[in-house]
Amino acid sequence: MKFLSLQHIAIEDPGTFKDFLLEDGHSLTTIQLDEGENIPSNLNEFDAMLCMGGPMDTHMEQEYPWLVHEKKAIGEYVLNLEKPFLGFCLGCQLLGEVLGGQVVKSNPSEIGVLDIQSQEDTKIDPVFNFLPQSFKVLQWHSYEVAGLENNKNVSVLGSSPTTKYQIFGYKKFAYGIQFHLEIRSTTVDEWAVVPEYKNALEQSLGSEALPEMKNAVNAEISTMQDQCKMLYQNFLKVLSD
Repeated sequence: MKFLSLQHIAIEDPGTFKDFLLEDGHSLTTIQLDEGENIPSNLNEFDAMLCMGGPMDTHMEQEYPWLVHEKKAIGEYVLNLEKPFLGFCLGCQLLGEVLGGQVVKSNPSEIGVLDIQSQEDTKIDPVFNFLPQSFKVLQWHSYEVAGLENNKNVSVLGSSPTTKYQIFGYKKFAYGIQFHLEIRSTTVDEWAVVPEYKNALEQSLGSEALPEMKNAVNAEISTMQDQCKMLYQNFLKVLSD
């Protein structure tokens, strides 16, 4: 299978999801948008598109003009070609906009290892049917998707008290995931040096929050990585259908 990964900062790649697909011999083409790389014109040659997180927000089109082209590419891939898509964090928000939603400020920001509740549609979803009723994930976001209620092809699969659309699916082949299941053991340390991420962490949890976050991640990372592997395996089945 041929995967395309749209990335917005080099240290935020598909993580363990990437490790699994490369171990299985699939190909991955990475487009580093923040470094000026261009999205391929022939998107149909790819079997799946991944869209990762980043320190920018979806509304920052003047500062990051490539966001305009990225949104068009996601729309082409999901709405016109109807091919499998996974968006993590910023990638989730970009998909939400493409599907007619809005990206709004979270109140409060969700940063830390926090609980997600599966929703009723999760049990019958081909990609996320493995999730328990309640599970812990790494959150690191200050914006979220809203306003997808009028899109009848969207299913809510996971929610938190702050964020309704923690996981949502579109026609059972395109998915937005607001949190991070794809993390490696090194992820928190790597992200904590990004100024935007560091500031958000300290504003939400205090200047000494990093060690506590690392401990919380370490306590759950084995489960998160197991869940990411199940996500990967189920997503492959969607690609094969």
